[in-house]
Amino acid sequence: MKENVIMRKSFAFSVRIMNLHKYLSRKKGEYVVSRQICKSGTSIGANVAEAQRAQSTADFVSKMKIALKEANETQYWLQLLHETKYITEKEYVSLHGDLVEILRILTAICKHYPQSNQIHL
Repeated sequence: MKENVIMRKSFAFSVRIMNLHKYLSRKKGEYVVSRQICKSGTSIGANVAEAQRAQSTADFVSKMKIALKEANETQYWLQLLHETKYITEKEYVSLHGDLVEILRILTAICKHYPQSNQIHL
């Protein structure tokens, strides 16, 4: 059976994001942005997981596009945490590297199904 790379990477990223949230809230006293990044960062993997049992190709692509949207939002929060010095350069580079990989995979998946942009009702 072929390994599902996006499932593995998005789940591992969710674990890292949850640990970041715990660190920011417990050690830095930052609750607002850490909650936002936790929500968007874990939503990536949740939507990828939902896509695995999609009812149709359009449903699959829709879930993957939502995951891509959440990854873009997570990138914003990550950059904000870095610019406001809540996370170090090293922490930012590590998390951002994983996120960029996920963004590339999700973008490739979404581009593979261009005809699914139109959902017929």
